[in-house]
Amino acid sequence: MPLEIVTIPCRTDNYAFLLHSDETGETAVIDAPDAPPILAELKRRNWQLSEIWLTHHHYDHVDGTAELKDATGARVVGASADADRLPPLNLAMDDAGTFQFAGSAVHVFDVSGHTVGHIAFHVPDVPALFTGDSLMALGCGRVFEGTPEQMWNSLSKLAALPGDTIVCSGHEYSANNAKFAATIEKDNPRLAARIQAITDARAADQATVPTLLSEENATNPFLRANLPALKAAVGMQNASDAAVFGEIRARKDAF
Repeated sequence: MPLEIVTIPCRTDNYAFLLHSDETGETAVIDAPDAPPILAELKRRNWQLSEIWLTHHHYDHVDGTAELKDATGARVVGASADADRLPPLNLAMDDAGTFQFAGSAVHVFDVSGHTVGHIAFHVPDVPALFTGDSLMALGCGRVFEGTPEQMWNSLSKLAALPGDTIVCSGHEYSANNAKFAATIEKDNPRLAARIQAITDARAADQATVPTLLSEENATNPFLRANLPALKAAVGMQNASDAAVFGEIRARKDAF
């Protein structure tokens, strides 16, 4: 793998991710919930931070940005559509835009729904996908600013990427997401196996992210709203995919 991913626990249940190139020495952090744990990991590895990529404006994803930039001079990258709510950006990106990091292309997806202006970063060379609070392990973010249709369209973009894509999402929510997923697809054997793996990992105080996109497509109910079996499971056989997604999201919100 030309680029290395390191998962850093932050705050109560947030994750930041380092993306590092041994060849060039460049290091990016994706989201900055809190500076001290990120700086400590950089120091431990003797890495220099060169870039800060922000998925969306919520405080638990950006609060460490100013301290990290002051300490390292790193370039800050975020969505042009959300620039007025993000820390000051050095590079503002639009949907379907591409920039270079350590010789690899980074593709930007608008994944509005959780917030309007939320983006995800896709690095095919790894391959990795940094999703913030859009696609999560066995879940997705609450639809705070967008609409269910908007969120479904955003998730569908991500679901179409290659199955071996490593999904790096922003929170350790897998245990609760697993309990909810079991209420939607009781007879999915892949889901049952994944729930057991999550239970074992959390009992050992291990992170359950990153995950593989193929596993999300096989078990995450929020990516499966287009499937006849899932539509039948929620009693919406003739409904649109977006409407079924909206029903699943509403059930999760009340779970």
